[in-house]
Amino acid sequence: MTPLFIIMLGAPGAGKGTQARLLSETLGLPQISSGDIFRENLKNQTPLGLLAKTYMDSGALVPDDVTINMVMDRLSRPDCANGAILDGFPRTLAQADALDKALATVGAQVSKVPLLEVSDEAVINRLAGRRVCRNCQAMYQLEFNPPQVAGKCDKCGGELYRRADDESDTVRNRLFVYYKQTAPLVGYYFAHGVLLSLNGARAIEAVQADLLAALKAA
Repeated sequence: MTPLFIIMLGAPGAGKGTQARLLSETLGLPQISSGDIFRENLKNQTPLGLLAKTYMDSGALVPDDVTINMVMDRLSRPDCANGAILDGFPRTLAQADALDKALATVGAQVSKVPLLEVSDEAVINRLAGRRVCRNCQAMYQLEFNPPQVAGKCDKCGGELYRRADDESDTVRNRLFVYYKQTAPLVGYYFAHGVLLSLNGARAIEAVQADLLAALKAA
């Protein structure tokens, strides 16, 4: 069986994490985010984590080759034998190219890249309504995925708060960075014949149903 490597693509707030989580549950593939990989390596003080920390402590960006090595180390684990869903990586053309080359060395390749298309205005409104649990980091959206009790996490009862990077001015800057660095990946994966464009400005369940249908039809 050929491993299924899926990359979720879209602007901040487009719903990549939510759709990746649901897709992970349905397909039985691990959801992997670059943020989780960094935190794990830093927490466990792995050689790659310690190397990344030297760049982060000096205020420099972690080089792509260090990030790629972390990702490939994660993808080499047994739970990724049938593939994985990458959420938030790659973020640049250089990372996408490096990932393709790294996967090729183990006889694998990127299978499909769902693009969740959401307008800038909708992104700003969505993130304004996003809340995160201080304890378990579970995410909610007051309109599309509200907690059962206002201000409290359904999973652990922790306090929900609004992240500073979800403020409208910060979101506009995040969108600028996305268009500058990550949006070129749309053309990259379209040229590779693996892009699946979806209307992400709908209810979570509707987007997930279309996503599953698109993956099966592709």
